[in-house]
Amino acid sequence: MTRQRGLVLLLALAALGAAGCTGAGSHGPATHASAPPAARAHAATPTARLAAYRSCADAVAGLRRATTASVTAYGLPGSPSDVMAGGADMKAASGAATAPQASAASQGNAAPQVGAAAGPAYSGTNTAVPGVDEPDLVKTDGRRIVVIEGDRLTVVDAATRQVTGTLLLPGGGPAGPGVPARSVIMPFAGMSANLLLSGDHALVLSSGYRAIPGAERSVAGGPHAELLLVDLSGAPRVVSSYSIDGSVLDARQVGSVVRVVTQTAPRVIFQVMAPSASQARLLAENRAAVRRAAADAWLPGYTSTSGATTVSGTVPCTAVSHPSRYSGTSMLTVETFDLTSPALGSGSPVSIEADGDTVYGTASSLYIASGNQWTGPAPARAAGARPRPAGVRPQTEIYRFDTTGTGAPRFAASGTVPGYLVDQYAMSEWNGYLRVATTTGLSWAAADGPSPAGASAPASSSAVYSLSLAGPAMPVAGKATGLGSGERIYSVRFNGPVGYVVTFRQTDPLYTVDLSDPVHPRVVGSLSLTGYSAYLHPVSGSQLIGIGQSADSMGHVGGMQVSLFDVTDLAAPIRLATYALAGSSSTAEFDPHAFLYWPSASLVVVPLDSGAQTGDLVLRLSGGSLTKAGLLQVPGPAQGSIQRSLVIGGTLWTVSPGGLLASDLGTLQHEGWVRLAPIA
Repeated sequence: MTRQRGLVLLLALAALGAAGCTGAGSHGPATHASAPPAARAHAATPTARLAAYRSCADAVAGLRRATTASVTAYGLPGSPSDVMAGGADMKAASGAATAPQASAASQGNAAPQVGAAAGPAYSGTNTAVPGVDEPDLVKTDGRRIVVIEGDRLTVVDAATRQVTGTLLLPGGGPAGPGVPARSVIMPFAGMSANLLLSGDHALVLSSGYRAIPGAERSVAGGPHAELLLVDLSGAPRVVSSYSIDGSVLDARQVGSVVRVVTQTAPRVIFQVMAPSASQARLLAENRAAVRRAAADAWLPGYTSTSGATTVSGTVPCTAVSHPSRYSGTSMLTVETFDLTSPALGSGSPVSIEADGDTVYGTASSLYIASGNQWTGPAPARAAGARPRPAGVRPQTEIYRFDTTGTGAPRFAASGTVPGYLVDQYAMSEWNGYLRVATTTGLSWAAADGPSPAGASAPASSSAVYSLSLAGPAMPVAGKATGLGSGERIYSVRFNGPVGYVVTFRQTDPLYTVDLSDPVHPRVVGSLSLTGYSAYLHPVSGSQLIGIGQSADSMGHVGGMQVSLFDVTDLAAPIRLATYALAGSSSTAEFDPHAFLYWPSASLVVVPLDSGAQTGDLVLRLSGGSLTKAGLLQVPGPAQGSIQRSLVIGGTLWTVSPGGLLASDLGTLQHEGWVRLAPIA
C-alpha cells in the first residue's frame, strides 16, 4: 500500500494559483549509462530550448493560439472551475508537491544551515543550499525574531524576550503608509504569508485573489502576488509595496538580493452559461473568449509604490521567451529586489511562457522546473474533456537563470528529463552539472485508487540524471536508472559527489549513488527497510538523518519515525538507530523548514503531533544512537502545535501560533514565554 501524504488539499490549492498542464515492491537492478557522449546526446530527451517572440503581434498570435488549444469546457486548466471538475487529477497523480517546498545540499556541504561543530550563534531557516535563504514564517538575525502569523507580523527581542513591535499587514486591516488603497485581496485558503530578512528590512510575500473588472465569475487570472517591504529599525512599518498579476511560486535570497518567482495565468473573462449548456457549446464559447482577449490578458502587470510615488508597468511582450511547445496557460516571471534599497522598484521582471512548480537556487543559478509536462501522442477525447495521460510519458522541463550579480537574471539554459520531481531536493548543482532524480510511470498509484494512466501504465521506476551546464542546452550527460521498480521517490538528498534516494511502496530502499563521475553515475548500494524517510538530512559525510513513517511488511504506516544511517561505506549503508512513536506524525516529513539539527549540542528537533502528545520532540544524537532528550510543549491547552524551532546563543526557541517558548538549550528547562496577540 502506498502512503497517503495528506497533500490533496495542498495540490488543489496549488492548482488554483497556478496554470495547468501542457500536455510488495520489487527492487530490480540499478544501471548506469556508459554510452559515448554523442550516443547519449542522440538518445537523450530533447532539451526545452527557449526563443523570443519576433514582435508583439507574433507574441499575441502565439499566446492566443496556444491558449485556445488548451482551454476546455471548464475554463483554463488549473482554474477554479476546472479544478472543481477534476482538472487537477493529472497533477495529483504525479505525486508532485508544491507546498512550501521543498532538498539538495549543493556545493558538497553536509549541513544546510550550520557549519562546523562550534556552529554560528544562531540558526537560520533549514534550507536546501547553504547561503541561499528561502521564505518562511519565522526569521531571525540573532538579535530579534520576526514571526508572521495570519495577517500579523510580530517582532520579538531575543535578549529581553519581549514583543517590541507588531504590524497588521494590509488586507487584514486599513492600508498602511506606502501601500495604496485598492481592492481587497482574498488570501488563498490555508496559505499564509512568508518572509525574508536582511538588515533592518523584511520582505513579506503573499498571494491572494483580486477581482478582474468585468468578470462575472471566478476565472483563471484572479491570483495576485503581493510583496511588502517592512522597515524594522523602529516600530515595524510598510515602506514600499509591489504587486503583480499571478501568485508567488517561490523565492530565493543570496545576501541582500531576492529573486521572486511568480506565476500568471491568462486573465480571460469567460461568460456565464446556463447549466443546461452542452460541453460542446461551453468549449466553443470559451475558445471565442480566448480569441477576443486583449494582449495584456497574458502579460503580467505590476504596480510598485513607495510613499507618494507609484510606478506601474507591464512585462513587454518582446521580453517574453517561450519553448517550442507550450500551453499558453502559464507565464513565469522572475523579479529581482535588493533589500538594502528603501523601495522595491520595478523588480526588473523577466518572463518565460512556461509552466513551473518547483524552484531550486544556488549562489549563482536559479532553476524553475515543471514536472507537469507530457510527451507522446495525445489520446482521443470528447470535446471539452480534460486531457488524460494514457499513452503518454511524464517529463520534467528545467529552466536555468544566471543570477550572478545584483541585476535582472539572464536566461542561461534549459533541459528535459523523463519523469517528475518529488520536490526541490531532487535537484542539485555541483561541479558544472545539475543532478536530477525523477520517477517515471504511474502504476504505483493503483493502491491508492484507479491509475489515471489506466491498467496499461508502465511500472514506475526512478533514476538520477546528470545534466551538463556547459552550454545553452542542458543535455543528459549520464544517468543511473532502475531504482525502485513499482515504487516512487519519497525523498532525495545530494551531498557533494554522493546522492541518496528513498523509494517506497511496501518497503523503503535507501539507495546510495556515486556521482563523482557525472558522466558515469552509478548506484553503489541499497538498504531495504520497512517504512520510509520523507526528508533526509546529512549531519556529516558519514551519517544521515531520515524523517518519515514506520511501516509494517505490507506498507501500512504506523507513526513518525526518525532514523540515523551510517553511510560511510556507500556499498553497505546501515541504519544505526531509530526513534518511532505509534500514531504520530511530524510536519518535518513534508516541510523541511520545520526541521532543526544543531550540531554543537547534538540535538535533533522536530514538531510532533500524536493526538495525546503535541510539541517539539528533542532527540540527542550521540555516536550511533538517538535518545529522547525531551518534549517541549507550549503552555496552555489551546496554543496550537509547534511550527518552527530555532537556536539563539544558549536558548532553544519554539514557535507556535500562540507564542514563542524559550528553553535552555542544555537542560530544556523553560526560561520564558512570549505570547503573540490573538488573530482577530
